[in-house]
Amino acid sequence: MSARRHAAVLVIVAGALAAAAASAQRDVDAALLADIEAIKAIDNHAHVMRPVPDDRGFDALPLDALDPSPLPVGLRDDNPMFVRAWKALFGYRYDDASESHAQEAAAAKQRAMAERGAAYPAWVLDKLGIETMLANRIAMGPELTAPRFRWVPYADALIFPLDNGAAEAANRDYAAFYPAEEKLLQQYVAESRLSALPATLDEYCRAVVSATLERHKRGGAVAEKFEIAYLRWLDFGPAAGDAAAATYAKFVRGGRPPAAEYKTLQDYLFAYLAREAGRLGLAIHIHVADGGGGNYDQRGSDPLLLTWLFNEPSLRKTNFVIVHGGGAPGAKHAGSLLSKSNVYADFSSWSFTMSPRLQAAALRDWLSTYPEHVLFGTDATPVSDRINWEETGWVATTTARQALAIALSGMINDGEIDRARARDLARRALHDNARKLYGLGSDPGDQR
Repeated sequence: MSARRHAAVLVIVAGALAAAAASAQRDVDAALLADIEAIKAIDNHAHVMRPVPDDRGFDALPLDALDPSPLPVGLRDDNPMFVRAWKALFGYRYDDASESHAQEAAAAKQRAMAERGAAYPAWVLDKLGIETMLANRIAMGPELTAPRFRWVPYADALIFPLDNGAAEAANRDYAAFYPAEEKLLQQYVAESRLSALPATLDEYCRAVVSATLERHKRGGAVAEKFEIAYLRWLDFGPAAGDAAAATYAKFVRGGRPPAAEYKTLQDYLFAYLAREAGRLGLAIHIHVADGGGGNYDQRGSDPLLLTWLFNEPSLRKTNFVIVHGGGAPGAKHAGSLLSKSNVYADFSSWSFTMSPRLQAAALRDWLSTYPEHVLFGTDATPVSDRINWEETGWVATTTARQALAIALSGMINDGEIDRARARDLARRALHDNARKLYGLGSDPGDQR
């Protein structure tokens, strides 16, 4: 190639690179991103831990009970975003996560816990720019108090009152998880001041299911969480009360119910529980996405499997939240369900399986159609000895704000909305929609 031709090629390449860089800069409106970063968020879904040794209350179904399986890249210890999290949270000095340096990060975290004591979790929220975090926990603690933390207890155990051996035999993950649910049901029965399950379904519904929800409400709960896709498919349907009652009465004192009959009872109990939640002003949160574990059945967590539930007339007074927004494969299906007045979706956990640009594409669909039903969430959760809810929460918060900025900047550039509308949509997704849904008070400070 001649020197002149080589120089011409270099000019063309340099021009293309400059154009690409300029295009990337136009992808995100810098002023809009600054506005988004200033909004104090309400986190719809997180697994916060108390700053005490051996806290296990952060999940009713901890994934460490399962066969080993690979984590998505976004949750692995070598994700460079976690180095950025350590810098932002704990003043980490390094640009790598070598073993010796990571030990310094762990020591800095422990110092922050020791210095702040019970105030440590709220201090983390301040670092993350989160006003209120909805904490999925079996029980709260003195470090996790309102208004900074709101309780979302677990309700799955209430719809599995019979022998679960058939399900345990069908799937290795089910076998690992059902014992934890059975133990939690025993706790709920004892807290309802009973020594055993009632003999009839009507009495079980009144004395255990309703009593547990009422107790949760008195304890400060704003919603009930279902992880049921880890235990069965989400294909709820109509269930005759007499058939459900007959199955319950026949097997409550022992014996293994046929799968079809047990499903009818589960569907009946889920609908009963959801109606009671509506009566009490509790939303229903449902895990709808891929899940951890090598035997998770992704076919059973398609958002469209919930269509009957959302269309059931007796449940119109109950608000439902599609937690994790169906994940990457189900985001469009979840978005289509937001047309229903009592259905919402959050985009928690997307930061660990989708890049900000991929998140933005899905969010743009949601924000262009039913923006009032979009909720922000982190899915902040412990992952390993090195990475805990603080780091995953920081990554999720940071990338979610970037994704919102990309989506809304694209809508501005395409003439769909102006900057004022973009700021309004961001504030709705990050804060106002959740405040309205849960009836939360709000500190207007730092809101734009």
